[in-house]
This record gives sequence, C-alpha cells and structure tokens, in this order.
Amino acid sequence: METYNSEKLVKYQIDDQEIIVGFATYQDAESYAAENNGHLVEVGFKDGNDNPQLTNEAALIDRKLHYVVEAGPEYRFIHSSDSEFRDFADRLQARKSHLDEESLEEKYISNAEIEIQEDPIIVLKNNEFESVTSRERSKYLKHAHVYEIGVLKTVTS
Repeated sequence: METYNSEKLVKYQIDDQEIIVGFATYQDAESYAAENNGHLVEVGFKDGNDNPQLTNEAALIDRKLHYVVEAGPEYRFIHSSDSEFRDFADRLQARKSHLDEESLEEKYISNAEIEIQEDPIIVLKNNEFESVTSRERSKYLKHAHVYEIGVLKTVTS
C-alpha cells in the first residue's frame, strides 16, 4: 500500500540519475524504492542551497531515519514526525493561548496554526523555543546541514 504523498516529493536530476527526497517516513522511502526500481541513499544539503549531495554523514540508512538537521550544539530541530513534537507543539499552543487570553473553545477549535502548517519544524536554541519553520526552509537556516533519506534511480530515455 502506498502511503507516501508523491505531490510532496522533490526530484533532482544529475546526469542519468534522479534523486527523490521529501518522504514523510523512512518506510515510505523504502516502499518507493522497491516499487520504482531505486535504492535508498542519504542526501545532504550542506551549502545553504538546494544542492543535493550523496553522503552517509548522518547514517540515516543505518538509523532508519528520514530527516535530520545538524546546526551546531546550541540548535535543535524537532520535526513533526518526532515523538516529542506533539508535546512541544501543545506547550507552544498553551503559551500562545495564555498570552492571547483565549477561551478554551477558541484554543481548541479555532487555533490550529501548528497543525495546518505544512511539514512543521520546531527550532530550539539552547533548549528554548526560537521559531517554527518548514522542512524546506530548514536548508537555509543557521548554517544547517540537512540530511534526508532519498531514492536514487537511473533515468532511462
């Protein structure tokens, strides 16, 4: 069964090969590779641009992870698929609701900013909330090195 959203996948063409990234889970990338005659690779975005580089620096395949950001010891990026994301998101919503002095109905019914933001990432600096960003935007922040699981395929004419 296909669980990946092919509309969110990003493809890069390098010579006669295609690198596909943007998978929501490691398992989605595995399924895509099996169904499309590809193989799993780790892709790094390390130059502040959208230039993919094949690497194994973050050991995503060994760790069976789909996305990791490294931006120095003071920064931590929490992806929406991380187990602790929901806890941080709930605390941020509670803090915002308190600051806005919203009623419970407003808090739980009308305020869904974190839930509706596409592929959100919570950025912490020195374990304090700094911002919410997107997976794509994380490539350009804080001199970050972004690693994603990808699928490498040979393109046939």
